[in-house]
Amino acid sequence: MTEQTSPNRPGLASALRFGTELIAWVATPWALAGYSVPLAVAAVALLVGLPTVFATPGDKPHVLVPVPGVVTIALVVLQLVAAAWSAWVAWPRGVAIAVTVLAVATVAAELPRWRWLLRAGRRPTAEPDGATAGPSGPRRIG
Repeated sequence: MTEQTSPNRPGLASALRFGTELIAWVATPWALAGYSVPLAVAAVALLVGLPTVFATPGDKPHVLVPVPGVVTIALVVLQLVAAAWSAWVAWPRGVAIAVTVLAVATVAAELPRWRWLLRAGRRPTAEPDGATAGPSGPRRIG
């Protein structure tokens, strides 16, 4: 796959990821509220805020703080783990199983995007002749 733009387009992977994110945003504070309301609020702020602020260039139309692809992947994994863990803590077993299956399906659907992110999220490296090598190959600077 040599495309320069992310496979992060509307489709099954995006729908699964968004569904899992919504569950994480609801289930995590639900699971944490019994321990600490401020912790529950902070968890939601982090789950919503981190992916809003940090993104890999080319993966989203607007990037506030550019990060390597591995960081974007880690943020998705954080959402998936939060959704699954919180569902097991806060909700009945059947719902927790369904959320876990959704998280696993999301990982399977996200694999093409994650492969792209691992390639595209690397910072360009300087070549000896003054060019840079990025995800699309060498290009001339200046």
